[in-house]
Amino acid sequence: MTFDRDELTTLLGQQWDAIAALVDGLPENRWRTPSPLPGWTVFDVVAHVVGTESWLLGEQPPAHDPMRPKTDVRTLPHVRNEVAVLNEIWIDRLRPLPGARLLELFGEVTDRRRAALAKLSDEEWSVPTQSPIGQVPYARFMRVRLFDCWMHELDVADALGVSVDEGGRRGTVAFEEFLVSLPRAIGKLGKAPDGSRIELELTGPQTRTLRVQVDGRAGYVDSFDGDPTVRIGLNSSLLVRLGGGRTTADAHSDEIEIAGDEELGRRLVRNLAFTL
Repeated sequence: MTFDRDELTTLLGQQWDAIAALVDGLPENRWRTPSPLPGWTVFDVVAHVVGTESWLLGEQPPAHDPMRPKTDVRTLPHVRNEVAVLNEIWIDRLRPLPGARLLELFGEVTDRRRAALAKLSDEEWSVPTQSPIGQVPYARFMRVRLFDCWMHELDVADALGVSVDEGGRRGTVAFEEFLVSLPRAIGKLGKAPDGSRIELELTGPQTRTLRVQVDGRAGYVDSFDGDPTVRIGLNSSLLVRLGGGRTTADAHSDEIEIAGDEELGRRLVRNLAFTL
């Protein structure tokens, strides 16, 4: 897997700009609109991005305001690991700010991140780095960051009830990162049996046909030797939100077409949430 550092840097910048544009001029009460993520508002989603990009610059969360009750973030039901603990600490420390000030911080930290990325050498882009998907080259980590920020753009848009462009190069690169983990979700979470051939026909902004075969483990193939065990048709936008745990297949049953082994198909679409 190869990565174009100039393209990734450009796409990340465009992604940050897209998030900022969604919340620019937003009234304060709209900043506090619940998002599809458990326990997070629109403000919290943007604060999370601020926190992560600040952390990547080597910065620590702001100090706790002693005038505020201290939240034990480890007790929150959606906190499941140490990464989530750090996420919640950043959000908790930023939460008292007005939305307009958070947007200023967002602009400041993303500008500094652009500058930092531009200064990295080719060697630094290749260095093994710990990421949410394990140790990978720094360039791959930045593609994961693009995907994460793209997902959070969708979270904010969905919360505010607006549509955004999920196509284009930025959406395609982010979606391709999403697709890397899809076979594992089909095999491990969906428990597709050995020998299964799963064909996904995607419509919408990321139209394509995906073929996953389970042969000891699930993986993409160019073609099947026989007919698919199950064919699943759905919009790529819905697939992303199912994979991100933002909604459930049962809430969109009329938008999903299943042919062949219907029991397997229903089990697969109900168990796609592999990233939160």
